[in-house]
Amino acid sequence: MFLDEAVVTFSSGRGGSGAVSFHREKHVPRGGPN
Repeated sequence: MFLDEAVVTFSSGRGGSGAVSFHREKHVPRGGPN
């Protein structure tokens, strides 16, 4: 019997829930993060 345990913690910057913005161009419908 195997016991796997994982502790994962995510935290955003202080003062808000964070923001995600993406690179946008005319010919790139889904650009990567900028």
